[in-house]
Amino acid sequence: MVSRTLGWILLAVPVLLAVAGPMVAGPAVSVGAPWQPPDSAHPLGTDVLGRDALAVILTGGLPVIGMTVAALGLAYLVGLPLGLFAAGRGRWADEAVMRSLDLVLAFPSLLVLMVLAATGHRGPGVLVPAVAALQLSAITRVVRASALAPGCRTAVEALTLQGRPWWRIQLGYVARYVVGPVSTDAGSRLGVVLYLLASANFLGLGLPADSPDWAVVIERNSEALYTAPAVVLVPAALLMALCVGTNLVTDRLLAARRVSL
Repeated sequence: MVSRTLGWILLAVPVLLAVAGPMVAGPAVSVGAPWQPPDSAHPLGTDVLGRDALAVILTGGLPVIGMTVAALGLAYLVGLPLGLFAAGRGRWADEAVMRSLDLVLAFPSLLVLMVLAATGHRGPGVLVPAVAALQLSAITRVVRASALAPGCRTAVEALTLQGRPWWRIQLGYVARYVVGPVSTDAGSRLGVVLYLLASANFLGLGLPADSPDWAVVIERNSEALYTAPAVVLVPAALLMALCVGTNLVTDRLLAARRVSL
Protein backbone atom coordinates (compact mmCIF):
# COMPACT_ATOMS: atom_id res chain seq x y z
CA MET A 1 0.00 0.00 0.00
CA VAL A 2 2.81 2.41 0.92
CA SER A 3 4.82 1.66 -2.25
CA ARG A 4 1.72 2.10 -4.42
CA THR A 5 0.91 5.48 -2.87
CA LEU A 6 4.55 6.54 -3.05
CA GLY A 7 4.75 5.61 -6.72
CA TRP A 8 1.70 7.68 -7.63
CA ILE A 9 2.99 10.64 -5.64
CA LEU A 10 6.44 10.49 -7.24
CA LEU A 11 4.88 10.29 -10.69
CA ALA A 12 2.17 12.89 -10.11
CA VAL A 13 4.40 15.66 -8.75
CA PRO A 14 6.64 16.17 -11.84
CA VAL A 15 3.77 15.54 -14.27
CA LEU A 16 1.49 18.07 -12.57
CA LEU A 17 4.30 20.61 -12.40
CA ALA A 18 5.06 20.07 -16.07
CA VAL A 19 1.42 20.52 -17.13
CA ALA A 20 0.24 23.23 -14.75
CA GLY A 21 3.56 24.96 -14.11
CA PRO A 22 3.67 27.11 -17.27
CA MET A 23 0.14 28.41 -16.59
CA VAL A 24 1.06 29.34 -13.02
CA ALA A 25 4.53 30.79 -13.63
CA GLY A 26 4.17 32.45 -17.00
CA PRO A 27 7.24 33.14 -19.18
CA ALA A 28 10.65 32.82 -17.55
CA VAL A 29 12.38 36.17 -18.07
CA SER A 30 15.42 37.84 -16.50
CA VAL A 31 14.58 39.56 -13.21
CA GLY A 32 17.99 40.29 -11.75
CA ALA A 33 21.62 39.26 -11.49
CA PRO A 34 22.68 35.63 -11.97
CA TRP A 35 22.57 33.25 -9.03
CA GLN A 36 21.05 35.58 -6.51
CA PRO A 37 20.20 33.94 -3.18
CA PRO A 38 16.56 33.19 -2.32
CA ASP A 39 14.43 36.06 -1.06
CA SER A 40 10.76 36.86 -0.64
CA ALA A 41 10.35 37.73 -4.33
CA HIS A 42 12.30 34.75 -5.62
CA PRO A 43 11.95 31.77 -3.24
CA LEU A 44 14.59 29.70 -5.05
CA GLY A 45 16.82 32.57 -6.14
CA THR A 46 17.81 33.18 -9.76
CA ASP A 47 19.55 31.04 -12.37
CA VAL A 48 22.59 31.66 -14.56
CA LEU A 49 20.58 34.01 -16.82
CA GLY A 50 19.12 35.96 -13.92
CA ARG A 51 15.68 34.37 -14.31
CA ASP A 52 13.53 33.46 -11.34
CA ALA A 53 14.55 29.87 -10.59
CA LEU A 54 11.07 28.85 -9.48
CA ALA A 55 9.53 30.13 -12.70
CA VAL A 56 12.18 28.33 -14.75
CA ILE A 57 11.54 25.03 -12.94
CA LEU A 58 7.77 25.36 -13.29
CA THR A 59 8.05 25.92 -17.05
CA GLY A 60 10.82 23.41 -17.74
CA GLY A 61 9.05 20.10 -17.23
CA LEU A 62 6.85 20.04 -20.29
CA PRO A 63 9.70 19.97 -22.86
CA VAL A 64 11.56 17.02 -21.32
CA ILE A 65 8.43 15.00 -20.46
CA GLY A 66 6.83 15.73 -23.82
CA MET A 67 9.94 14.69 -25.73
CA THR A 68 10.33 11.55 -23.61
CA VAL A 69 6.73 10.43 -24.16
CA ALA A 70 6.95 11.24 -27.88
CA ALA A 71 10.20 9.29 -28.36
CA LEU A 72 8.96 6.33 -26.35
CA GLY A 73 5.60 6.26 -28.13
CA LEU A 74 7.24 6.45 -31.56
CA ALA A 75 9.67 3.65 -30.68
CA TYR A 76 6.84 1.31 -29.60
CA LEU A 77 4.63 2.34 -32.51
CA VAL A 78 7.29 0.98 -34.86
CA GLY A 79 8.82 -1.74 -32.67
CA LEU A 80 5.59 -3.51 -31.72
CA PRO A 81 4.48 -4.40 -35.28
CA LEU A 82 8.07 -5.20 -36.26
CA GLY A 83 8.40 -7.65 -33.37
CA LEU A 84 5.05 -9.28 -34.18
CA PHE A 85 6.01 -9.53 -37.85
CA ALA A 86 9.37 -11.11 -37.03
CA ALA A 87 7.73 -13.66 -34.73
CA GLY A 88 4.80 -14.52 -36.97
CA ARG A 89 6.12 -14.75 -40.51
CA GLY A 90 8.71 -17.48 -40.26
CA ARG A 91 12.48 -17.68 -40.27
CA TRP A 92 13.08 -15.41 -43.26
CA ALA A 93 11.16 -12.53 -41.75
CA ASP A 94 12.79 -13.11 -38.36
CA GLU A 95 16.29 -13.04 -39.82
CA ALA A 96 15.61 -10.03 -42.06
CA VAL A 97 14.17 -7.89 -39.27
CA MET A 98 16.52 -8.85 -36.45
CA ARG A 99 19.75 -8.78 -38.47
CA SER A 100 18.84 -5.36 -39.84
CA LEU A 101 18.19 -4.02 -36.36
CA ASP A 102 21.47 -5.47 -35.11
CA LEU A 103 23.18 -2.66 -37.01
CA VAL A 104 21.65 -0.15 -34.61
CA LEU A 105 23.33 -1.87 -31.66
CA ALA A 106 26.76 -1.15 -33.14
CA PHE A 107 26.38 2.61 -32.61
CA PRO A 108 26.76 4.14 -29.13
CA SER A 109 23.66 6.20 -28.42
CA LEU A 110 25.35 9.39 -27.23
CA LEU A 111 27.86 9.23 -30.08
CA VAL A 112 25.01 9.17 -32.60
CA LEU A 113 23.41 12.21 -30.97
CA MET A 114 26.76 14.03 -30.91
CA VAL A 115 27.32 13.33 -34.61
CA LEU A 116 23.85 14.62 -35.43
CA ALA A 117 24.48 17.78 -33.42
CA ALA A 118 27.91 18.28 -35.04
CA THR A 119 26.32 18.15 -38.50
CA GLY A 120 23.76 20.79 -37.57
CA HIS A 121 20.87 18.44 -36.81
CA ARG A 122 19.50 19.70 -33.49
CA GLY A 123 16.20 20.32 -31.81
CA PRO A 124 13.22 18.15 -30.85
CA GLY A 125 12.35 17.37 -34.48
CA VAL A 126 15.65 15.50 -34.84
CA LEU A 127 16.27 14.39 -31.26
CA VAL A 128 12.95 12.57 -30.75
CA PRO A 129 13.14 10.34 -33.89
CA ALA A 130 16.85 9.68 -33.27
CA VAL A 131 16.28 8.49 -29.69
CA ALA A 132 13.27 6.43 -30.83
CA ALA A 133 15.40 4.75 -33.51
CA LEU A 134 18.11 3.95 -30.97
CA GLN A 135 15.54 2.12 -28.81
CA LEU A 136 13.95 0.27 -31.71
CA SER A 137 16.21 -2.78 -31.67
CA ALA A 138 15.74 -3.51 -27.97
CA ILE A 139 11.97 -2.99 -28.10
CA THR A 140 11.59 -5.25 -31.12
CA ARG A 141 13.56 -7.97 -29.34
CA VAL A 142 11.30 -7.75 -26.27
CA VAL A 143 8.15 -8.02 -28.40
CA ARG A 144 9.57 -10.88 -30.48
CA ALA A 145 10.70 -12.84 -27.40
CA SER A 146 7.28 -12.44 -25.78
CA ALA A 147 5.52 -13.52 -28.96
CA LEU A 148 7.75 -16.62 -29.20
CA ALA A 149 7.22 -17.67 -25.57
CA PRO A 150 6.12 -21.33 -25.27
CA GLY A 151 2.72 -20.52 -23.79
CA CYS A 152 1.97 -18.10 -26.59
CA ARG A 153 3.26 -20.38 -29.36
CA THR A 154 1.01 -23.25 -28.30
CA ALA A 155 -2.09 -21.11 -28.77
CA VAL A 156 -0.72 -19.70 -32.04
CA GLU A 157 -0.20 -23.19 -33.44
CA ALA A 158 -3.76 -24.14 -32.50
CA LEU A 159 -5.16 -21.01 -34.17
CA THR A 160 -3.04 -21.66 -37.26
CA LEU A 161 -4.43 -25.19 -37.56
CA GLN A 162 -7.90 -23.67 -37.45
CA GLY A 163 -7.06 -21.69 -40.58
CA ARG A 164 -6.80 -18.22 -39.03
CA PRO A 165 -4.68 -15.76 -41.06
CA TRP A 166 -1.34 -14.83 -39.50
CA TRP A 167 -2.14 -11.14 -39.19
CA ARG A 168 -5.34 -11.85 -37.27
CA ILE A 169 -3.50 -14.21 -34.94
CA GLN A 170 -0.75 -11.68 -34.30
CA LEU A 171 -3.05 -8.71 -33.77
CA GLY A 172 -5.97 -10.51 -32.17
CA TYR A 173 -4.18 -12.83 -29.75
CA VAL A 174 -0.40 -12.37 -29.63
CA ALA A 175 -0.62 -8.60 -29.23
CA ARG A 176 -2.70 -9.07 -26.07
CA TYR A 177 -0.25 -11.68 -24.79
CA VAL A 178 2.73 -9.31 -25.03
CA VAL A 179 1.01 -6.41 -23.25
CA GLY A 180 2.46 -7.39 -19.84
CA PRO A 181 6.12 -7.72 -20.92
CA VAL A 182 5.90 -4.64 -23.12
CA SER A 183 4.38 -2.57 -20.29
CA THR A 184 7.14 -3.67 -17.93
CA ASP A 185 9.75 -2.82 -20.53
CA ALA A 186 8.13 0.57 -21.17
CA GLY A 187 8.24 1.44 -17.48
CA SER A 188 11.97 0.79 -17.26
CA ARG A 189 12.76 2.11 -20.75
CA LEU A 190 11.23 5.47 -19.92
CA GLY A 191 14.23 6.02 -17.68
CA VAL A 192 16.60 5.12 -20.52
CA VAL A 193 14.90 7.49 -22.95
CA LEU A 194 14.76 10.23 -20.34
CA TYR A 195 18.47 9.70 -19.65
CA LEU A 196 19.36 10.00 -23.34
CA LEU A 197 17.27 13.12 -23.89
CA ALA A 198 18.47 14.71 -20.66
CA SER A 199 22.08 13.84 -21.51
CA ALA A 200 21.73 15.32 -24.99
CA ASN A 201 20.27 18.53 -23.57
CA PHE A 202 22.84 18.51 -20.77
CA LEU A 203 25.64 18.36 -23.36
CA GLY A 204 24.04 21.08 -25.46
CA LEU A 205 23.09 18.72 -28.29
CA GLY A 206 19.35 19.27 -28.21
CA LEU A 207 17.44 22.28 -26.95
CA PRO A 208 18.98 25.80 -26.93
CA ALA A 209 21.01 26.99 -23.97
CA ASP A 210 18.28 29.36 -22.76
CA SER A 211 15.61 26.64 -22.67
CA PRO A 212 13.95 26.11 -19.28
CA ASP A 213 14.15 22.35 -19.81
CA TRP A 214 15.15 20.70 -16.53
CA ALA A 215 18.22 18.99 -18.00
CA VAL A 216 19.41 22.21 -19.64
CA VAL A 217 18.88 24.09 -16.37
CA ILE A 218 20.96 21.50 -14.48
CA GLU A 219 23.81 21.80 -16.98
CA ARG A 220 23.81 25.60 -17.17
CA ASN A 221 23.73 26.02 -13.39
CA SER A 222 26.05 23.17 -12.37
CA GLU A 223 28.76 25.65 -11.39
CA ALA A 224 26.43 27.10 -8.75
CA LEU A 225 25.70 23.78 -7.04
CA TYR A 226 27.12 25.03 -3.73
CA THR A 227 26.17 28.70 -3.96
CA ALA A 228 22.66 28.24 -5.47
CA PRO A 229 21.85 24.55 -4.97
CA ALA A 230 18.07 24.77 -5.40
CA VAL A 231 18.25 25.59 -9.11
CA VAL A 232 20.23 22.37 -9.67
CA LEU A 233 18.87 19.97 -7.06
CA VAL A 234 15.15 20.65 -7.56
CA PRO A 235 15.00 19.79 -11.30
CA ALA A 236 17.33 16.83 -10.68
CA ALA A 237 14.98 15.55 -7.98
CA LEU A 238 11.99 15.98 -10.29
CA LEU A 239 13.67 13.95 -13.04
CA MET A 240 14.54 11.22 -10.55
CA ALA A 241 10.98 11.19 -9.16
CA LEU A 242 9.61 10.82 -12.67
CA CYS A 243 11.73 7.73 -13.38
CA VAL A 244 11.19 6.05 -10.00
CA GLY A 245 7.49 6.86 -9.90
CA THR A 246 6.88 5.49 -13.38
CA ASN A 247 8.54 2.18 -12.52
CA LEU A 248 6.65 1.81 -9.22
CA VAL A 249 3.29 2.59 -10.80
CA THR A 250 3.93 0.23 -13.73
CA ASP A 251 4.87 -2.61 -11.37
CA ARG A 252 1.76 -2.09 -9.26
CA LEU A 253 -0.57 -1.95 -12.25
CA LEU A 254 0.89 -5.12 -13.73
CA ALA A 255 0.66 -6.89 -10.37
CA ALA A 256 -3.02 -5.87 -10.06
CA ARG A 257 -3.64 -7.10 -13.61
CA ARG A 258 -2.12 -10.51 -12.83
CA VAL A 259 -4.27 -10.83 -9.71
CA SER A 260 -7.44 -9.98 -11.64
CA LEU A 261 -6.59 -12.60 -14.23
